[in-house]
Amino acid sequence: MLPFPHLGELGSTTMHLLLVIGLASLMPLIIDPQKGLHRSLLLGVAALLAVRYIWWRATNTLAAPEFSFDMIGSWLLFGLEVLSIVGSLSAFLILSRFKQRSKEADLHMGWWGKDEPRVAILIATYNENKEILERTIIGAKFLRHRNKEIIVCDDSRRDWLRDFCAELNVRYLRRPTNEGQKAGNINHALDRLAEDPVTPDFVAVLDADFVPHRGFLSRSLALFHDPKVGLVQTPQHFFNQDPIQHNFNLGRSYPDEQRFFFDHMQPSRDGWGIAICCGTSSVCRWTALREIGGFSTASVTEDFLLTLALQNEGWKSVYLSEPLSEGLAPEGLKEYVTQRARWCLGLMQIARSPLGPLSSNNLRLRDRWSVVDSVLYWTTTYVFRIAAITAPLLYWYFDVVMVDARLPEVISYFGAYYFWILLTMNLLTKGILVPILHDVSQLLGAIPISRAAFTGLFKPHGHPFSVTAKGGDRSKVLVQWRMMMPFLIGFILTFGGLLLGVFFDRFATHSAGDGKWVILFWSLYNLVVLAVTCLACIERPRKELHVKDRPERAVFSIDGRQHELWITSLTMDTVRIRGLHIPPQTRGHLVIDDIPGRIETYAIAEVADGLRLQLLPTDAQREAFFVKFYADGHEPGVTEVKLRNLARDIFRSIGPRRD
Repeated sequence: MLPFPHLGELGSTTMHLLLVIGLASLMPLIIDPQKGLHRSLLLGVAALLAVRYIWWRATNTLAAPEFSFDMIGSWLLFGLEVLSIVGSLSAFLILSRFKQRSKEADLHMGWWGKDEPRVAILIATYNENKEILERTIIGAKFLRHRNKEIIVCDDSRRDWLRDFCAELNVRYLRRPTNEGQKAGNINHALDRLAEDPVTPDFVAVLDADFVPHRGFLSRSLALFHDPKVGLVQTPQHFFNQDPIQHNFNLGRSYPDEQRFFFDHMQPSRDGWGIAICCGTSSVCRWTALREIGGFSTASVTEDFLLTLALQNEGWKSVYLSEPLSEGLAPEGLKEYVTQRARWCLGLMQIARSPLGPLSSNNLRLRDRWSVVDSVLYWTTTYVFRIAAITAPLLYWYFDVVMVDARLPEVISYFGAYYFWILLTMNLLTKGILVPILHDVSQLLGAIPISRAAFTGLFKPHGHPFSVTAKGGDRSKVLVQWRMMMPFLIGFILTFGGLLLGVFFDRFATHSAGDGKWVILFWSLYNLVVLAVTCLACIERPRKELHVKDRPERAVFSIDGRQHELWITSLTMDTVRIRGLHIPPQTRGHLVIDDIPGRIETYAIAEVADGLRLQLLPTDAQREAFFVKFYADGHEPGVTEVKLRNLARDIFRSIGPRRD
């Protein structure tokens, strides 16, 4: 049976943890996350606690240096943990700086004078449907910058898309082959532009599912006042929920998984001069692109490689942290994981390329560090997630002790480090790193991403290119059994191991003291993470890609009478109004801000507080709806976590689902 730890020693060592929590609780009152000195102080303490923890692990928790399963398992886990800590220290150093360029953009708006620079907007497409492409093209057409040409680069040679581009009066390009995937598609367009009588001054790149906000070009171009700037990257925002947000109904309280990178890591990278291109929503100087020969096809993440190619020739890449575009996040778990595995593979290809950190090139030391930091992230983060699940199982079933530690020491060393990191990072990132949910987001893709990391390192080429599917039928509940199975098996084995260890003394007898308590708490935490991960594999139906649900005033007219009322929900096809009841099929007209003319409507059904109407917009009104939904306003979604709202939504998500 499990023994009780030494309560007196436990109480004294808990003081270390309470001291850390107490100091961290005071941080919001005295720390300004925008100040470099404050950030450096917080992250410097984090680094010291990390080193303290690793030293304790090395000197007090490892198996004796003799050939045994304990030694092999213990030292392998420790080696992986050391690499993870090194990656964390690198991230701490990057995050110690933070640069915002909005004031710089304000200061240099219109630096070009009377003649606007000419911009080619490339919309790269492969298999997206008409609805997705339509809103992107219309968003590009309504950009405030006038001197622009919109070019749809079709890599599937679709006649209907050629005809649709003609209707919208935008340029259409196709090529005979698909060599080089997206990078080859863009390069083909660049070569055609070079043949034009007048070449562009700048080139903007948009994915087919990303709609630019109306100020995207004018704000981005402002940063090109510096003649050495070759690339300006802006963040990606998403008007739909990613799979974790959606499957747990957290879209209004928990940010999408990429907010940490775009809202926090990229501005910090920019502070070091190592901001990276992320493909869509970027603008590049034409002369810089031609100097480096366009986009390299040596990696499936051609955007990061473009950054290095520009830096190798002395060009700067900068980051403008403003919501200037929004697009589709992967809606299904398979697409979500496939996308990240492709990013991982592409990074490994870059590390092995002539622009890798160990190759002979003109990259600065910080550029090489940028790549090494990314390699450490992809090769350690996800592998360590798998190791953290399997280590307690080896103890329960095979009596292999991976971490031989006493509970008071774990609280003192690991607890102090963990809680300081948690509180510090959440202060710097507005609370977006939520335990359990953060673990789940990484564990979901841990197996394929780990496989991509090491196959990419040892065999960087010869892998098929996987396009992230967008759109499609999401109207039914879908259980991703194949994805869930490893986590379900892990849950069953962990639960079974706990039962064996608690009720049978002959199992897991190696550590008869506090060490068993350490494994017990570790296993209980794993049970929670695995259970939530299994639940995340149950995909809920999706009904609407984008809904404008902020209440606004409108005028509804019927039979010559006008009614001023409130809109409570608005989509491209339907509207819900409050305070009016009329029979179904009754026709009328609705006037909405930013939409020209009167929109023809008819009543679909009565609801508790009013009506649901079907909209019948004209082509001009439909275009205006696209602009209203996607090209104007602030960033969609949530950018910070408020614990009360998150707790409310989690409570609702575990109750009966109302889809």
